[in-house]
Amino acid sequence: MVRVIVLRTAGTNCDRETAFAFEEAGASSELVHINKLSSGEKKLSDYHILAIPGGFSYGDDIASGKILANELKFKIEEGIKQFILNGKPIIGICNGFQILVKAGLLPNLSGDFKTIEATLTLNDSAKFESRWVYLRRVKGQGGTGKCVWTKGIKDLLCLPVAHGEGKFIPKDKNILARLKKEGLIIFEYVDENGRYKGYPYNPNGSVENIAGICDKTGQIFGLMPHPERYISYLQHPRWTRIGSRGRGDGFAIFKNGVEFAKKHL
Repeated sequence: MVRVIVLRTAGTNCDRETAFAFEEAGASSELVHINKLSSGEKKLSDYHILAIPGGFSYGDDIASGKILANELKFKIEEGIKQFILNGKPIIGICNGFQILVKAGLLPNLSGDFKTIEATLTLNDSAKFESRWVYLRRVKGQGGTGKCVWTKGIKDLLCLPVAHGEGKFIPKDKNILARLKKEGLIIFEYVDENGRYKGYPYNPNGSVENIAGICDKTGQIFGLMPHPERYISYLQHPRWTRIGSRGRGDGFAIFKNGVEFAKKHL
């Protein structure tokens, strides 16, 4: 069976929902504190998928996700590198996305697993944003083929966001151009008709409405919205009106990750 490690620390608060989503997708999930990895009590190599869930790790002191990002870099760096080199997928959701970016694991265009090429910073609204948003899957190499987490996913999704520092900003124009050229932008914020719109459809002011990206391998995926909060139609606030039944829009992301691991690992 596919084994998923859901990494947690002080302030993580979406770990159980993330673990449940993977279990619904057919995997076995285990919540593991970062200290158990850094001490050697647990080994990253024993798992097929690494999930870094949402929350407010270490209270987001200094900057959102920065402290846990540093722990990845300085405490378990070799284990993370080997995990990636072994072709194992990683997903970072909300705070997890912030952590992957600030650890240099996303977008990792340099290939050195450490160069910071983007950030996620304070929302333009200067307040915490908790709302449902629409996401458009970017068509092209990244949206349809490269990212293992989003293969075959529908073009327009609805997922909730809950963050105070979700504004995605590439380091410079060159990084943004490469993200586009290499097909690494996976989701963009749009309105209900799939059109570009500003606030509140883009809840944080992200450059070019970017909501999620992957690395060049397609294994590492980060997004600000919470797919684990919409794996059943019953989790939608208007479930009695939207007419759809069965799985929520976020479920396919977890299913894709599990199916990839089953096939390739």
